[in-house]
Amino acid sequence: MDVIRISERDLVVVAPIGLHKGQTVKVAGQEILVLDDIPPCHKMAVENIAAGTRVLKYGCPFGVATKDIQQGQWVHTHNVRTELEGILSYQYEPRLEGAKIGEEEEKVFQGYLRKDNQAGIRNYIFVIPTVQCANASAQKIAAQANALFPVSDHFDGFIVLPHAYGCCQTGDDLLNMQKILAGLARNPNAGGTLFLSLGCEVNAPSVFKPILGDVDPDAVKILIMQEVGDEIEEGLKRCSEIYEYVNAFRRTPVPFSKLVVGVNCGGSDGLSGITANPLVGEMSSMIIRQSGSVIMTEVPEMFGAEQFLMNRAQDEKIYNAIVGMINDYKAYFESHGESAIGNLTQGNQAGGLTTLEEKSLGCIQKGGTAVVTDVLLSGERYRKPGLVLLSSAGNDFIGVTSQIAAGCNLIVFTTGRGTPGGFAAPTFRISSNTALYEQKKHWIDFNAGVLLEGSDIKETAVSLYEKILRTVNGEYHARNEVNKYYEIGIFKQGITI
Repeated sequence: MDVIRISERDLVVVAPIGLHKGQTVKVAGQEILVLDDIPPCHKMAVENIAAGTRVLKYGCPFGVATKDIQQGQWVHTHNVRTELEGILSYQYEPRLEGAKIGEEEEKVFQGYLRKDNQAGIRNYIFVIPTVQCANASAQKIAAQANALFPVSDHFDGFIVLPHAYGCCQTGDDLLNMQKILAGLARNPNAGGTLFLSLGCEVNAPSVFKPILGDVDPDAVKILIMQEVGDEIEEGLKRCSEIYEYVNAFRRTPVPFSKLVVGVNCGGSDGLSGITANPLVGEMSSMIIRQSGSVIMTEVPEMFGAEQFLMNRAQDEKIYNAIVGMINDYKAYFESHGESAIGNLTQGNQAGGLTTLEEKSLGCIQKGGTAVVTDVLLSGERYRKPGLVLLSSAGNDFIGVTSQIAAGCNLIVFTTGRGTPGGFAAPTFRISSNTALYEQKKHWIDFNAGVLLEGSDIKETAVSLYEKILRTVNGEYHARNEVNKYYEIGIFKQGITI
């Protein structure tokens, strides 16, 4: 396949493996002479485009031509600019014909049913510092605990989650960090959690406990290191106590309504919105039809495509919440003197993405066609089934951590450039292209590049869904689990004391 034209309205095509100046390609029965070398995953004009013309991809404008572009020329940042602006007004034009919650027979999965009626797909014990000063001790305790209590068919190990926060913070910045840590401990994959406190930090247990709320004392414990002699010995004692509780859990059939999947992306390229993201969208719709839920975030990567999500809002209340989420995030950018339209990395541009609108039009496809049923702020917990939007960063580590803190028990993550990063949940990673998959099989769990090689998207989505279900049931472990890559990121806003 030399080129891909996503919509017949598009003024550009994508060249998956690149094109050379002087060759010809056929588009809609027309032979086009290639006038420039086109890098892999980049775009070529299929018509003459006058300066000032809005350039279409996905059948939608993703920017405006800054100069005349001839048919066959390379289309990228040198001749197209963004049209994105700051805070906008919107109008609700509902289009609710997509996937419906529970419109198919509800399935079950094999999960760990918790006392709060959530269900995990793994049986972890988290070891989480309440402050950066406790990171090294937490890592030592978790390593020794793993040696004492090895992984089994019903226990998935002690997972340490170090971070750089917990002291010298104030106000909403501190509160958000506390909500994220509390949310991690309440994630259904966490059979138990040991919080390790230094004792004198801003996020001291006396301040953190009200945010953590009522928890099962058998499952969640806090150790203050300054109050004991040997903190490693004392930490291992508490790990042993938590393990006795967690080790009693066994997988049991639970309804799909307890499955909450987070969809995210990182290291995107020009094929992400053509292969991997639409494929995940098909899977998302399948999960929702069977009464499961999907949480999507990366708000800056909705800019330019937000109207599509707004029109899928369940009602005007949800619509207004989406508008607020988008404009509040733009206001956050502007409050720091930054533009809300520059969220493209050098890797994105090298991979063929020209503007944020183009990236966003591909990014939102991970949510499939379902109605948006709820909008969560950062640090809030999942509360309503269906397609849920979460206000958080485009940064992989911050966004995914927010999803896990909100209650996601699985992360499905697409990439075109590749990333090994793992998070505090099984992270099932999908490549947009076969070259990445072949080069990085130790990072990637599924190859969406087969869609460029003739595979049908519906059939491939079924294959993806089946492998996802095997992951949920514990029959397959994602690459991050095999590699033992578990990390978190926390949003930082405000002063450091």
